Amino acid sequence: MKKTLLLHSRLAVLAAFACAFATAASAQTKKPDPTEQAVLLGQFGDWGAYKATPGGKKVCFALSKPTSGATEPAGRKRDPSYAFVSTRPAEKVKNEVSVIVGYPQKPGFDAAATVGSAHYVMYTLNDGAWVKNAAEEAQMVDAMRKGSDLVIKSESALGTKTTDTYSLKGMAQALDKVAEECK
Repeated sequence: MKKTLLLHSRLAVLAAFACAFATAASAQTKKPDPTEQAVLLGQFGDWGAYKATPGGKKVCFALSKPTSGATEPAGRKRDPSYAFVSTRPAEKVKNEVSVIVGYPQKPGFDAAATVGSAHYVMYTLNDGAWVKNAAEEAQMVDAMRKGSDLVIKSESALGTKTTDTYSLKGMAQALDKVAEECK
């Protein structure tokens, strides 16, 4: 049930951006960029704060791209990766951590998130990952606010292992802006 709800919540966020890819040229040349149909509220270091209204429901999120990424074996191609911290007032969701890793992940495989010395398990579905233990989500967000890097490790359905590192510079300010906009 939780996986279904989280999938729907992620789809709600991504629906805000789907219109950007309605043209044939766009659909043929690139994958969706989550920022294209959202309004940038502010850029804070490596994190942007955004607002969108898919289906008339307000969604706000902080988003970043990895500052570095590695694949094993080296050179394997994949779609862009993103880290999100989303707030959806209509669903009473605040600071939901998720990532898009850029490929379908190995079924039944849990991704790993590390912030400093803190480790979090993330369950995976398709190309997304969410904090497995919802009770740890607030702790993870707090660690991210205070930390310097978020490291996500996952494995594709084809066995490619990836490590993405996200700078957390500006993340706290982006979340403050999200909280201000999505009450």
